[in-house]
Amino acid sequence: MNIFSLSTARQTPASPLHDEARDWLVLLTSGRATVADAKALNVWCAQSPEHAQAFERAKALWQHLGAAAEQSERPRHFGRRAFLGGAIAASAALVMVRVGVPGGFAGLAADYRTDVGEQRQVLLSEGVSLELNTQTRISRVGQGIELLEGEVEVVAHVAQPLKVQAGEGWVSAAQARFNVRHTDRNVCVTCIEGWLSVDVAGRSVRLESGRQLTYGAAGVGEPATVDAQAVVAWREQVLVFNNATLATVVDEINRYRPGMLVLLNTELGKRRVQARFSLQQLAGVALLIRDAYGAKCTELPGGVVLLS
Repeated sequence: MNIFSLSTARQTPASPLHDEARDWLVLLTSGRATVADAKALNVWCAQSPEHAQAFERAKALWQHLGAAAEQSERPRHFGRRAFLGGAIAASAALVMVRVGVPGGFAGLAADYRTDVGEQRQVLLSEGVSLELNTQTRISRVGQGIELLEGEVEVVAHVAQPLKVQAGEGWVSAAQARFNVRHTDRNVCVTCIEGWLSVDVAGRSVRLESGRQLTYGAAGVGEPATVDAQAVVAWREQVLVFNNATLATVVDEINRYRPGMLVLLNTELGKRRVQARFSLQQLAGVALLIRDAYGAKCTELPGGVVLLS
């Protein structure tokens, strides 16, 4: 049963914007929502004040119906508890969509994978070990590997260079410790110790300790010096953000926690963040964002939190 049907039956027909806003809210708790959907919703709300207001009305209606159902008499046996039961089941399906078949078809083909919030160590061969971060999929390719999605730290102490494919590039290393991240069709390679080479777009780039290279849809960047220990802080169950936008922080946190944080305020997303989060803190991170930046938090079933 659509939670909005009680209201629409008694009120004048909703405008197309209100219908769209309702559909967005239903999608968020349907079990089909993805991080890409959350970003698309943010774009939709930013189109005009009317779009943002329509979504605010939809949220208010959801909360109003929930409160009204909570106050209804128990003999009806259909109210907020029944709705929340169904909504939580749907939101549990959201977690299953994100976790049950990791990486979609790419996940099915992976030899090694991790789920949301999971980290895993793999001894690939003598002299080669992998540490997989959350939501990571890796396939074996000959004597090397392909990082289909996610993030991995590689330690290689071998005679012949280990080959790691990520996106359109290849990393080669024989005596090195390095981190490779492949998300949103972008790849970031960071050398932690030793040295390695990256072959991409007809270039061969040498990286030594503390150097990083990114490539992807926007092309190939120039090697940069970074805080390598901050890049691999996830190994110590910590996320480090140095002058990152709040939108970037939210996207990263969504990789580690069940449910989803949905940032609806574009200007809020541009705020700069200097922070360290323990992975054990992430359940309450929405409240930290609320307190630090004055964001409004609206909680939906299944760990979905709207930030506006």
